[in-house]
Amino acid sequence: MIAALQSVEVDYPKRGRALGPIDLAVTTGERVALVGPSGCGKSTALRLLAGLEEPTRGTVARQVSKGETAVVFQAPTLAPWLDAASNVALPLELSGVPRAAARTKAEKALAAVGLKDAAAARPCQLSGGMAMRVSLARALAVKPRLLLLDEPFAALDEVTRRVLADDVLALQAELKPAMVFVTHSVEEAVYMAERVVVLSGAGQIIGETRLPGAWPHPAGWRACPDFRQAVECISGQLAEAMA
Repeated sequence: MIAALQSVEVDYPKRGRALGPIDLAVTTGERVALVGPSGCGKSTALRLLAGLEEPTRGTVARQVSKGETAVVFQAPTLAPWLDAASNVALPLELSGVPRAAARTKAEKALAAVGLKDAAAARPCQLSGGMAMRVSLARALAVKPRLLLLDEPFAALDEVTRRVLADDVLALQAELKPAMVFVTHSVEEAVYMAERVVVLSGAGQIIGETRLPGAWPHPAGWRACPDFRQAVECISGQLAEAMA
């Protein structure tokens, strides 16, 4: 077990219950997707797993330090005054890695996400897809044991989303972090996860599906009966969650 929410509830002033009660455990190397209606607590669950927020009730158990946890948000959140390599190197430097060594690691991470030639580019010179690749490189450069992604592809076009999904899966297969992925896309969840957890509008788990197949997926897998059946099953759970 890498991280777990145990009988967790989160209440916010004036808003009331945002999440829970919920029990969710993530194991080493596992790929988990969280789907559910807007406002159901998916991002709250991610912040709890990251150690960025405390529950109102219940327990968050983490077998990883904050230095072994990386979070990728919907917006790339890059420092506009730094080039791509410096943005990637920043968390390494903050953790005590010497600047020259951090730069070398950052350039290697950028190459791994297909941005070898963009190390000197500023965020304003990057497309949305490229900026998200820099954000992914920054997360992966620290070799995390727990990788948390909060709708990182939401603002991207469909073609770019699919390419980046394959890139993330390839890197996850290489580095083996546990990965928890929040998305509104059922197809994206089925494609990227080996376990899809559906949250109700009240922030409780109402469905959980384990998916067949391993990465890399075979060609045309999105059109295979197993894939389509899983999408329909989870879509039905999501419709129930939104009812």
